[in-house]
Amino acid sequence: MSDPLTAEHVLEFPGGYTRSTGPVIGRFLTELRAGRIVGTRTAGGRVLVPPLEYDPATGDPVTGEYVEVGPAGTVTACAWVAEPRPEHPLDRPFAWALIQLDGADTALVHAVDAGNPKAVRPGTRVWPVWRGERRGHITDLSCFAPEVTRIVSPVRVPYTLRAGGALGVFLEGIRRGVFIGGRCASCGKVYVPYRLSCPQCGVAIGERVELPDTGTVTTFAINNLPDPRAPEVPFVSAYVLLDGADVPLIALVGGIPAHEVRQGMRVRAEWVPESERTASMANIRWFAPTGELDVEL
Repeated sequence: MSDPLTAEHVLEFPGGYTRSTGPVIGRFLTELRAGRIVGTRTAGGRVLVPPLEYDPATGDPVTGEYVEVGPAGTVTACAWVAEPRPEHPLDRPFAWALIQLDGADTALVHAVDAGNPKAVRPGTRVWPVWRGERRGHITDLSCFAPEVTRIVSPVRVPYTLRAGGALGVFLEGIRRGVFIGGRCASCGKVYVPYRLSCPQCGVAIGERVELPDTGTVTTFAINNLPDPRAPEVPFVSAYVLLDGADVPLIALVGGIPAHEVRQGMRVRAEWVPESERTASMANIRWFAPTGELDVEL
């Protein structure tokens, strides 16, 4: 069976097809050129946008009264366009939406430049975006954009933190390469970092205790997000109970693959060189295994 005969044809008006707008659409487009949106009022008082010559509910002619609406409106329905076509009004993802302008009783179909699909939904308030040069065409109204409800402002507040009495004592010890804790005279517990009162007894702590830089991992977490203080990723942050202390402190664990860290592992603080030390916990790079046998917790 032979293929049917076919021939390609193109219907084209190179100079453009000119048609009359009529009085109603002509008024609508003229108002768009001026940066306004108008509708027509029906005999029943409803405002139709875009304007019509007849009331679609009754078939009666409209009153001839033009009513300015908007400029803002509310999205009543929308559909997201993830891949715009060349003939679409925007060259980036946007939403087609039914927009009921303030003062109107019907919805206008137009594009909403929302940026992402979560930014537009029924109930979203939108405002028109006008073209810089208008010529009396529906494209004079370039698109709508969601109402501004939030802004992003860079915030940078430099400040100086002054260590209090107890923290100052502890950090001065860290500068010297030692951990300073405090022993409660009532319950006998040793707290590190050093503090001025016992959280259990409520009494003042007067005795300072220098603790060794060795301890035991009591619990830990493996972290997979980068941290400038960490030796590598993944890295381990752990609670380390210093020898002679009754409460652990949190620190990094290094010098061992993350999956080999375990509860009860014996560790020692890795200090930066003495010449680089300040009154800061940055003096301790991390805790590394000592090679001792694990401790039964």
